[in-house]
Amino acid sequence: MKATAQGRIEISAGESLTTVNLRQVVRALSDMLDLVGVDDFYHGKRVAYMSLECMRLHHPGNDESLLSTTFDAALLHDCGVSSTRIHKKLISELDWDDSHIHCERGHDLLVKHNSLAFLAPIVLYHHTHWDKLRHMELSDRIKLISNCIYMTDRIDFLSAQYAPHELLFNSEKIRLTIAKYRGTLFAPQLVDTFLSISQSEIFWFTLFPPHIYYYLAEIEIAAHEQTIDHDSLIKIASLFADIIDAKSPFTAEHSYGVAHLARFIGELYGLSNNIRNELELAGFLHDLGKLKVPDEILEKNGPLNAMERSVIMQHSFDTFQILRQISGFESIARLAAFHHEAPSGNGYPFHMHGADLSVEAKIIAVADVFQALSQTRPYRTAQPPEEIRDVLYGMADAKKLDGEIVTLVTNNLMPCFEAATIHQPWFHSRAEGNIQTG
Repeated sequence: MKATAQGRIEISAGESLTTVNLRQVVRALSDMLDLVGVDDFYHGKRVAYMSLECMRLHHPGNDESLLSTTFDAALLHDCGVSSTRIHKKLISELDWDDSHIHCERGHDLLVKHNSLAFLAPIVLYHHTHWDKLRHMELSDRIKLISNCIYMTDRIDFLSAQYAPHELLFNSEKIRLTIAKYRGTLFAPQLVDTFLSISQSEIFWFTLFPPHIYYYLAEIEIAAHEQTIDHDSLIKIASLFADIIDAKSPFTAEHSYGVAHLARFIGELYGLSNNIRNELELAGFLHDLGKLKVPDEILEKNGPLNAMERSVIMQHSFDTFQILRQISGFESIARLAAFHHEAPSGNGYPFHMHGADLSVEAKIIAVADVFQALSQTRPYRTAQPPEEIRDVLYGMADAKKLDGEIVTLVTNNLMPCFEAATIHQPWFHSRAEGNIQTG
């Protein structure tokens, strides 16, 4: 495997190839991160818009590489935030002592992935005060982009204090607040740039839907396509999974376990390697929508009420909507979204019946239940293999899971349990690359 002069990756003919548009992947990651806000969508996209406009004025030469890096880093700057509790800190205080923690977490996630590692230093320093950052041994480019994202992130925090119809009226307060930190929190030249472009009403109007959506749909920034093998694609999927599984200690490594178990069941069933690859990817990505579920619901120590169940039930549809935006991921999106469908037709959110569910969808559903039962939850301890088997049989009898797949799994109970509970020793490490998915 080697990189070409055009930035694409050539792989030997014997490997399974997939062409991935990294801009679409970054946008999908941004869509997923937006869910953490629960009621506050588009934060990453608003920061990307403001950062891009500041950079365009600050560097009028239209440096495509600079603009592209700024845009992608801004979209992903909060990839270290999975918890709705942490997100509330981001939108309730201008600055706080532990702001570096989510920056470090985001850096550690990105640095493991060759395609996105160049964004890691920017994310690491995007809450570092300018009067400290300016003296660090970093490139001027990293300092400038990091601080620009910091400034626009805080502009968005200040803007979020007002309803859309109140923002323009209060925009001068925001401008004065940012100007007050010129040279301390923020680079003087960036503050000056912001004060210049924010004189226009359009700057403020664009921050809210549907205008921010129109802006993102119309901008033209070069996309980076890579042709990669399945192992490299799994590394990208694992970035999504890391963010999801970090939401709660009760969900840690759930996506990994579902991915490994789904692939293993596919092997037991005799499915082709390409189909097993799809099962593995869908397992990594099936719970993207869980980021929108408030922590207090996900970690509730007791049964959910009707309202809380309705919140939970949205997550698989959110997963579908995010993944289907990536070209080539259409089948992955369907598999991931169907993990709560049931042969009886009483699953959610599509209420598909058994005859309409593929073998792969049935496998994902069983793998999800099996792995969840093998982990501790707020309302119960981790279940041993024999108890998991009994639960699966009961759900198959009730037509909540496919009986054929359940029989296959229970006939291979211990190997399936090992696949579901495989430990990822690098899960919280800061090591670069060399991620093993086996």
